[in-house]
Amino acid sequence: MRIFIVYYSLYGHIHKMAQAVSEGVSDAGFKAEFFRVPETLPDVVIEKMGATSFQTEFRKLPVITPDELSKADAVIFGTPTRFGNMVGQMRQFLDSTGGIWSKGALAGKVGSVFTSSGTQHGGQESTILSMHITLLHHGMIIAGLPYTFAGQTIMTEITGCSPYGASTIAGGSGERFPSDNELSGARYQGKYVARVAEQLAGKQNYLLSLS
Repeated sequence: MRIFIVYYSLYGHIHKMAQAVSEGVSDAGFKAEFFRVPETLPDVVIEKMGATSFQTEFRKLPVITPDELSKADAVIFGTPTRFGNMVGQMRQFLDSTGGIWSKGALAGKVGSVFTSSGTQHGGQESTILSMHITLLHHGMIIAGLPYTFAGQTIMTEITGCSPYGASTIAGGSGERFPSDNELSGARYQGKYVARVAEQLAGKQNYLLSLS
């Protein structure tokens, strides 16, 4: 079974969450495969944004293509929030998946999303939900972050995570990296997605034989 973590990270916050998601997948007995979506920003812009150091490491990951995406049994997407929605890099990649959509290549497979935002109420939930719309158009089965992850209900600290997916708060200048609770949520989500995908792997034809 193949579980992909497909994400975009500018300063490394989503990257850290992706690593925790991968640990959860491993806890379920599987190995996640990491991919990044294509970059759309010129290098000079990335440099001016102070992101060159992390991007040098991030670009060592393979770039996902629509055809490669269709080979996954489950895809866990990670994206920062931009004005309550996914970043342009993720949107542009998803907009390029019309070919596999027309073949139903992702139908019956598991899709899940995690995110980050600069502020506590920076659109994390709307970002995940807006991505769910695209995944549903592909016929994917959505997996979120159930309330069985008890870290969602704590009242002792400011934290991300919602029933829609794991999340972190980066701070206005990116100074805050994922907390232990947020990383625990990401690990839980990875393990949960892997277990759901395990139950559905190889059953797509059965799921779709409804006529």
